[in-house]
Amino acid sequence: MSKRDYYEVLGVSKDASADEIKKAFRKRAVQFHPDKEGGDEAKFKEVNEAYEVLKDAQKRQRYDQFGHAGVGGGAGGGSGNPFEGFGGFGGQNVHFDFGDGGLGDIFGQFFGGGAGGSRQPQRGRDIETTLSLTFEEAVFGVEKDIAIEMNDECTHCRGNGAEPGHSLKMCSDCKGAGQQTRVMNSLFGQIQQAVTCPTCEGRGKVPEKACSVCGGAGVERKQQKIALKVPAGIDDGATIRLNERGESIGQGRKRGDLYVNIRVRAHKQFTREGLIILSEAHVSMVDAALGTELDVNTIDGPVRMKIPAGTQSGTDFKLSGHGVPQLRSDKRGPHIVSIIVDTPTKLSKKQRELLEQFTQAKKRSIF
Repeated sequence: MSKRDYYEVLGVSKDASADEIKKAFRKRAVQFHPDKEGGDEAKFKEVNEAYEVLKDAQKRQRYDQFGHAGVGGGAGGGSGNPFEGFGGFGGQNVHFDFGDGGLGDIFGQFFGGGAGGSRQPQRGRDIETTLSLTFEEAVFGVEKDIAIEMNDECTHCRGNGAEPGHSLKMCSDCKGAGQQTRVMNSLFGQIQQAVTCPTCEGRGKVPEKACSVCGGAGVERKQQKIALKVPAGIDDGATIRLNERGESIGQGRKRGDLYVNIRVRAHKQFTREGLIILSEAHVSMVDAALGTELDVNTIDGPVRMKIPAGTQSGTDFKLSGHGVPQLRSDKRGPHIVSIIVDTPTKLSKKQRELLEQFTQAKKRSIF
């Protein structure tokens, strides 16, 4: 149906995350839903078509590579209406229970659930941060303290939302059930939907007196210092996940996770390829011809290395055990040293005479 760019249809960038795409879809779907005043059925179908492609990782990859042709020119068939196929209910009352998330949340937004009626999260929000390491810290591992501001359990009420000295009482709106039933008119007729009670947020209880610090939310904004042990051998772009070290939503419910994205700063001398450390060492033309020994800098410090006579520029030498440690192992990769033979650009008269003599002697040996 739609030939517009799917990212444009949803109003997101091409590198948008799955969560951003989902949020954009819900916003546009509510905006254009044909049952709402000012709705637009054509645009509603266009939005759904775009979402059906972009929410699927494989379809999205094909679309990014080939455009509409990569997904058959649409969202995999059908009209694009997410409610197609549910017709024929007449005026009956139909009960839908989709559980947490999914289409149940979308129904809640389409038919009046909104922020107050949709199901509340049962765990805290995942958060992420970036940690910058030196080359040496990434190779050998390090312990770091990370400072993050996040929603944490309220210290004053210990997360239950009640002012100390006061208890929780049964929610009068849902009678302790944590849910309410709403009957709404839709294109199917009347729909009966079970939604989380907005008053108690599904807990079935409310504070007799709200906490004076968090206002009954059970959480407060805090600066957290988290100790992180970075393993030896971690690479640039890696992510460390700390279970349940993300945000809290109070009431003893599960916290979210913390994701730490690792960035390793470049080193002046060394580069890395997996477990291999690479560097260069310069030798003079004479030393390369006659052979020599030199001290090579490694991540462990200077190492004495023998250069055999006749070594050519670009020759690689391996120093075993001086590379990057394998994660959760005692094994280490090698350090590869690439030899660069320096050719002199300025010669003294004596040096030129000696090289000419060498050239003549080489010619005589040939003949």
